[in-house]
Amino acid sequence: MPSPVSRDTVASAKPAQPIARPSRFARLRQSDLWYSFTHNKPAMIAAAVLLLVVLAAFSAPWIAPQDTYDPAQLSLWNSELPPIWMDEGQMPFLLGTDTQGRDMLSAILYGSRISILIGIASVILSLTVGLTAGLVAGYFGGITDNVLMRFGDILLSIPTILIAILVSALAMQALPPDLREVGAAAVLVLAIALSGWVQYARLVRAQTTVERGKEYVQAAQLLKVPARRIMVSHILPNTLTPIMVAATLNFGLAILTEATLSFLGIGMPPSQPSLGTLIRLGNQFLFSGIWWVVLFPVLQLCLIVVSVNVLGDWLRDALNPKLR
Repeated sequence: MPSPVSRDTVASAKPAQPIARPSRFARLRQSDLWYSFTHNKPAMIAAAVLLLVVLAAFSAPWIAPQDTYDPAQLSLWNSELPPIWMDEGQMPFLLGTDTQGRDMLSAILYGSRISILIGIASVILSLTVGLTAGLVAGYFGGITDNVLMRFGDILLSIPTILIAILVSALAMQALPPDLREVGAAAVLVLAIALSGWVQYARLVRAQTTVERGKEYVQAAQLLKVPARRIMVSHILPNTLTPIMVAATLNFGLAILTEATLSFLGIGMPPSQPSLGTLIRLGNQFLFSGIWWVVLFPVLQLCLIVVSVNVLGDWLRDALNPKLR
């Protein structure tokens, strides 16, 4: 027979310690997504390049040799200087200067910051509108679905760049002259988002239509859970996978659209140059011998867009269950 356990032994026994829950970073490192990322060299290189570009752009006030927004720092004596590795190159103008004596490295850093901010803001705005429209259309259906989707079809029948040009031109003309430079970034965000929300709405609407007929949604409806809570807390999390991929790819497209509008002269003003504005200004002097004024902004734009597209392609493959 087993020996009886004394009261002192029971009293001295320590309670079982609760198992510590791993942190979010630990769970991320143990996930399939992290494994896929660490075993995909193009994605890792693209992420490193994009992170370096973003950090350099947002650190421009501290690392840029010149404040391109301060006219007092511009000097015509330093105009049209070539890059530092050429014969007439001078420090600290590593990538040369433009016709106004503006340091190209500083202009690219500040311009990248504007382009990235406009791209992020336009994606967030279009994502918000698209998610809302897609959830409402897919959940309620009927005339609400028809009105929202037919309006989206009308926008899809018009090229994206034409919508952005029309909205940007009308908004800039509606603003008072003294507010046009200040509101140029907001107008660009609105113009890009207006043509970009339809893709998100169609994706979310298709997913919501499928999820609406499942048992967990029907059980929530029987329990009189409000429709808004069902859409946000139950249906929306199950539609985020294709949305994440689309948002990543559309970020690069938004930067390209902003650059196109600025290149056409209806985007950011020369006093607040984005990458598209720098390319437009440099293109005027392309055949006059100062090729660096347009080449380096083009390379920076290509670097950002290619990095974003590589990450988007990796994310699409990593989140596709058929490829696991």
